[in-house]
Amino acid sequence: SYTNLWWTWGIAILTIWFIKNLINSSYGRALKSIREDEVAAEAMGVNLFYHKVLSFVVGAFFAGIAGALLGSLVMTIDPNTFSFFMTFQIIIIVIVGGLGSITGTVIIGTAFAILMEVLRSVESPMSFFGLNIPGIPGMRMLIFSILLMIVILFFHQGLMGTKECSWEWLYHKVGRSKKEVEDGS
Repeated sequence: SYTNLWWTWGIAILTIWFIKNLINSSYGRALKSIREDEVAAEAMGVNLFYHKVLSFVVGAFFAGIAGALLGSLVMTIDPNTFSFFMTFQIIIIVIVGGLGSITGTVIIGTAFAILMEVLRSVESPMSFFGLNIPGIPGMRMLIFSILLMIVILFFHQGLMGTKECSWEWLYHKVGRSKKEVEDGS
């Protein structure tokens, strides 16, 4: 297996860096304008077909990289690996994190992976004070479906929306809290 923790994190960091730079480029601004209003974007001279095809190619490239890493990690490619469940996971991560936020997607993706393991016990049989409770397959997906509905109902753009965390934001927060401590407030 060629995939290990370092390769995975390294490629994840490179992907985030590339997408962040892509979003802040003129191409990214064109994609944002297409997302907001296709007619207005086309009226401003944005080639819709070109930008949509190129965004599909970029997405397919990174999906291929992710698939290669997954195949190398599990050492096999099986059609059952790519089930409805995996598609549902990706949709939950993107929608809950925020449709326009890289930071939100990364945070929710990490939280989702942790919660998947924490909630694994919900699907397995349990014994509680002598009472045997059978495992309920699919209970994790039910919990995540309820979470998705709550986010869609109350947070229309996801938890982060289009906001991003940055080093400047972090320095500003840390700097302000130090100043408040020094001033005694």
